[in-house]
Amino acid sequence: MQSKKAGPKAAQRVIKKYPNRRLYDTETSSYITLAEVKRLVMEHVAFVVRDAKTSDDLTRSILLQIILEEEAGGAPMFSEQVLANIIRFYGQAMQGYMGPYLEKNIQAMSEMQAQLTDKAEELTPETWARFMSMQSPLLQNFWGSYATQSKTALQQLQDQMQKNTEQMLGAFGIKRQP
Repeated sequence: MQSKKAGPKAAQRVIKKYPNRRLYDTETSSYITLAEVKRLVMEHVAFVVRDAKTSDDLTRSILLQIILEEEAGGAPMFSEQVLANIIRFYGQAMQGYMGPYLEKNIQAMSEMQAQLTDKAEELTPETWARFMSMQSPLLQNFWGSYATQSKTALQQLQDQMQKNTEQMLGAFGIKRQP
C-alpha cells in the first residue's frame, strides 16, 4: 500500500501474517488487530502484509477483510446490487477497465473530500453562518467537479476500449468502416 505522505523511496512497514491468523507488526515488534491495520490505512502509512512462512503478499486479502468487516458493521457502502454487478465484471472483457475506472473515481472523490475538509478548517465560528448559506453553491461546485472528473475517466475508458477493439479486429483483418 503506497503512502501519500511518504515519498516513493520510503520504506514500507512490514506486517507478517502467521498461520494462526495473527498479524505481527515488525516495526513495533507486537501483534496487531485488523482495527489497527485499518488505522494505518486511515493514516496513509505505507505497509505490506506478508505471509510469515512464504513471504507471499497478502495485503489485498487483508484490505478486503477490513472492507468485509466494515460492510457487515452496520452502515454498508455497497448495496447487494452493486456487489452483484462487481462480481459480474469478473471474467468479462470489461474487467481490466473497471478497476482503473473505479480507482480514478474514488481518487477524485478523495481529493474533493480533502478540499472540502481544508475549506472547513478555514472556517471560523463567525463565518460558519455564511458557509451554511453558501452550502448549496458549494455542493453544486463539488458535484460539478466530481461529474467532470468522472466524465473524463469514462471518456478515457471508452477511448481505450475503442482502441483495443480496433486492434483486436485488425488482427483478424477487419477494418473499421468510416
